[in-house]
Amino acid sequence: MSKVVDALNCKCPSCKKGKIFMNGGNILLLNIPKMNNRCPECNYKFERETGFFFGAMFVSYALAAAQMIASLVVFWYFIDLSPLRVFAIIGVTAFLLSTINFKLSRSIWIYLFY
Repeated sequence: MSKVVDALNCKCPSCKKGKIFMNGGNILLLNIPKMNNRCPECNYKFERETGFFFGAMFVSYALAAAQMIASLVVFWYFIDLSPLRVFAIIGVTAFLLSTINFKLSRSIWIYLFY
């Protein structure tokens, strides 16, 4: 369970102290989070090889799909909004959570191969 918490907090898989990302990014300013090449605490290299994070796109896709399906169920079935409003809410939700998905997908990908 501690590995799941560390992955969600974007901590180094080796020492559990260093941060994977330098900053959090800001979706409203169109800044993506900046990632450290190595852990500032234990010098663990995050990118194992060139193109290592290509697979994190699939994790990000799965996270975004789960969030969109959850939004659909909540706003269409439980709150009973019109399909156009639900579509707009899903689009805004996907946009606002994109930086969080970016960070989480890379962190989960690193933990899968640690």
